[in-house]
Amino acid sequence: MEVVTNVPQGARSVPENENVVSNEPFGRDRKYVVTYAFDEQLAPVVPLIPALDLTDITAARAELAALIESMPPPADTADVEIADVAAAGVTGSPDVRLRIYRPHTTSAELLPAIYDIHGGGFVLGSTAIGEIPNRQLAAEVQAVVVSVEYRLAPEEPFPAGLEDCYAGLTWLADHAAEIGVDASRIVLYGASAGGGLAAALALLARDRGGPAIAFQALSYPQLDDRLGTSSMREYIDTPMWTRPLAELSWNAYLGAGVPGGSDVSHYAAPARATDLAGLPPAYISVMHFDPLRDEGIAYAQALLAAGNTVELHLFPGTFHGSAIVQSAEVSLREAAERSEVILRAIQSRPPVNG
Repeated sequence: MEVVTNVPQGARSVPENENVVSNEPFGRDRKYVVTYAFDEQLAPVVPLIPALDLTDITAARAELAALIESMPPPADTADVEIADVAAAGVTGSPDVRLRIYRPHTTSAELLPAIYDIHGGGFVLGSTAIGEIPNRQLAAEVQAVVVSVEYRLAPEEPFPAGLEDCYAGLTWLADHAAEIGVDASRIVLYGASAGGGLAAALALLARDRGGPAIAFQALSYPQLDDRLGTSSMREYIDTPMWTRPLAELSWNAYLGAGVPGGSDVSHYAAPARATDLAGLPPAYISVMHFDPLRDEGIAYAQALLAAGNTVELHLFPGTFHGSAIVQSAEVSLREAAERSEVILRAIQSRPPVNG
């Protein structure tokens, strides 16, 4: 299969004799045969990426679980301890499972915490998605990483998942000293739908007078149910995430026919928030050929206009989740920068001694 890497932004190229059904966005046998000006180290991998099909969420979850199970075991992580705890959910809700990654240290100093919210379009995934990167992040940044297992849509639509995230965050703040964490240095981190939930959690914590958040790191966040940006309208055939998938995702999270309406809460879709003042400093990364690109950029601009400190980075030639190609130079830069900005944010606050 031909891979086109030198075409103008937005241009499409279909190899000759390739049978393409352009109006069929779903199907697990579908291959990505339409390409953009991807980074030259990412482009050869694009045709090998399996298509995501959210028309059958049960099957998609099983496929994702099998994929995670098939991944090679992480490198030596003897310097990271892992424990699972249960946090009390909101009234009438089940407990929320948290997975804690703690680097070994002989210091009495309390460590910062990174509160990780996994992605998956609000309908897929678990803490298992972040198993390897969370181990690495804990060791690299010397922080306690706490990953939350929130309820998924459509079985548990908004606000169930967000309330689980809030319950877990509250547990972390309340039990900080117990697990060796400095409660004044809690960082929110999430990618894709996890980034959207992290942004919503920052709003919710501010408005409820909840735990103090030192920093929010949002990777290509899913923020806007209205699907009206240029990138969302254009990218209907990009790897990993497309407008049709976004439509299914938001309908599952909010309820069929609800997305785009006038009654959607800004805690569900933070792009709708009209008051962004007083939020934690933010780092937002967006990917080049990603339907979510422009809403991430717009949110960064809105945070800045509201008087918040914001750092924004668009990684050229990338696509949604392209960091799965871990050896690509742009993926290495993306991961290194994320760790760097989190570490810098943590170091800007003096540690509390235990």
